[in-house]
Formats: sequence, structure tokens, C-alpha cells
Amino acid sequence: MKRTILESSAATDSPGRRVMKIAKRDIRSFRGWFASVLFVLILVLIASATLAVMLGSVSIRPGTIWKIAFSHIPLIGEWIQADWSKSEETIIWQIRFPRVLLAAIVGAGLSVVGVTIQALVRNSLADPYLLGVSSGASVGATLTILFGAFSLYGQYSLTIGAFTGSLLAIVLVFALSRLGGQNSTVRLLMSGIAVSAVLSAITSLIIFSAPNEHGIRTVLFWMQGSLAGAKWEYLTIPGVVVVAGMFVLMTYNRSLNAIMMGEETARTLGVNTEHFRKMLLVMTALLTGVIVSISGAIGFVGLMMPHIVRIIVGTDHRRVLPVSALLGASFLIWADVVARLAFAPEELPIGIITSLCGGPFFIWLMLRSSYSFGGGGR
Repeated sequence: MKRTILESSAATDSPGRRVMKIAKRDIRSFRGWFASVLFVLILVLIASATLAVMLGSVSIRPGTIWKIAFSHIPLIGEWIQADWSKSEETIIWQIRFPRVLLAAIVGAGLSVVGVTIQALVRNSLADPYLLGVSSGASVGATLTILFGAFSLYGQYSLTIGAFTGSLLAIVLVFALSRLGGQNSTVRLLMSGIAVSAVLSAITSLIIFSAPNEHGIRTVLFWMQGSLAGAKWEYLTIPGVVVVAGMFVLMTYNRSLNAIMMGEETARTLGVNTEHFRKMLLVMTALLTGVIVSISGAIGFVGLMMPHIVRIIVGTDHRRVLPVSALLGASFLIWADVVARLAFAPEELPIGIITSLCGGPFFIWLMLRSSYSFGGGGR
């Protein structure tokens, strides 16, 4: 009788059932892996922010840093005893904290933009520069800095100028890609490259014709990226835009997965590719314009982070987007630390640091022949 029961159990455990059991076990294992990665990256981000605030010409203990931070939180602050000096509070709260938070916001935003554009054009080397978005933002920002364009908007003039430039650039790219009645990914890429080249030349022409030498130096330094001007009042717009953009893109994570497999496949899965592409282009223009206006042109972040993340967690955008944001935030915090301290008291443009990291990264990527777009993930 016992033997009959065992034989019956073995018979019902067919190869199909065994495959399903293995698949379910692998899914549970991967979910655990993803949760672990997310948890570790959150800890890394908190530790990176703490160390970045600590490091500088004046060294301050971690305990003092977080006491000062919590003292500015309503209801909590009244329970914290102020055992720090006024100068320490000024350094931590007015200078270092805004800069570190801005680095995290910009790093997260650039990484998310990189993920979005690479999915949109199905090209693992795509970034905002390739579609002319960053070049358009640079034109608008340069006009604002050197000639006072958009000065009507006061402290938001640079943001408005950069966003307007990036939006006009993306509209022009999209219009050119539709010439002839077609709108393929290849035409979009070619249009972006052409528009980017023209806008870069226009930016150089604007700088060359500027009458103010100090303004020219400011623009040239800004074009290489810098977070030196970070203030609390400058964090609201980029913070809100990056968080809102992240939320919208997470909502459309399945559509991003579908469009990455090709337009025909996406259509069969029910994605309105024409409408979705327009939405992604506008989102890209908005994010890039706001980020470039506050930090200048910082390259390679939007290229490196998506590559690394896809190797770690695979190609599902439900996982790629948040992990890219966390990794990009931590990366740019440390890039800014190096920019501040490498030749202190002088400060390097942060774009130099990211470029020094990005160049070797892509040499390694070329040597790693097994890599393919989205491959290598678990």
C-alpha cells in the first residue's frame, strides 16, 4: 500500500510540475535578492551622505551631523539639546547638507533619464546628449547666464531657460524623425545626433559673442558641471520634478519593458507606441532641463548606472528604475566629494570626475564581450 502511494505521488509530480516548482523557487529567490540589493543601496546612500557631510576643511562628528539635521525637523527638534557651535550648524545645515542632497537628486535624476532613453531608442549607449536634450538645455542656460534671457522669472530664470531649450530641442528632434511620414528609432537617433551637433555649435557661438569675460568663465565652468551653488531654496524644483518623474515612469514600467523589445512587439502587447514615445520625450526634456539648469552638464552618469544595474538586477524596469536612482545618487555624492577635496581649496568641475570614471568604464564594457543590452541580469 505504501509503495502504491509513493508511485502515485511520483506519477503526479510530472516534469511540467517540477519545472513550475523550480520557477517559483527561482522567483522567490530573485525577489529576496532584489530586496537585499535595495536595502544595501539605501544603507550605502545614507552612509555616503553622512560621510560626505563630515568631510571637508572642518571635520565634524557623525553624531553632531544628525543631531543638527533632526533639530530642524518640527516636533522632533525641540527634544534635541543643542551641544554644537553656531559655526558647525552653519557649515552642516547651510553649506554641506544642501550640496549633498543636490548631488543625490541630480545623480538619481540623470540615472533615471539614462534608463528611459536607453529603453526608448533600444540602444545601450544612448543618453540625453545623443537626442540633443542636454545640448538644448545648454543653449537655453547659456543665453540666460550671458544675456539675461528669461530674467523675467527671477531666480527660476535658469531653470526655465534650460527647460525651454531642452523642450524645443526634443520637439525639433521628434519633428525631424517624422519627415517622410515615418518615425522609426533609427531616424530618431539620427535626428538627435544632428540636432545635438547644431545646438553645440550654437552654444559655442553664443559664448564667443558674449561681451562679459567673467560670464564666459562662469559658463565654461558650469558646462563642465558643478554643485557649488547649492542652497536649500534651489532643491525644491529639482527634487519635486525627479520624484514626480520617477513615479510616472514606475507607473509605466511594463510599457518600458515592452518598448525595449521593439515597436512591433510593444504594439502587440497593447502599447500605443506613438503616444508613449511622445510622453517619454517630454519627460526626458523636463528632467534633463531641470537637472542641467541646477548642476550644469554632467556626463556619463546616465550611461554608466543603467549598465551596472541591469547586470545586477536584470532588465525589468520595475527594478531597474529604483536601483538606478539609488546607485546614481550615491555615485554622484562621492564624485562631488572628490571634486571638492582632490585639489582643496580649489574645486574641480564634477563633470571631470564623472568623465574620468566613464571612460575606463566603457573600455571595460567593450572588453567584456559577453555583455549585451540588458543582458547579464539575474
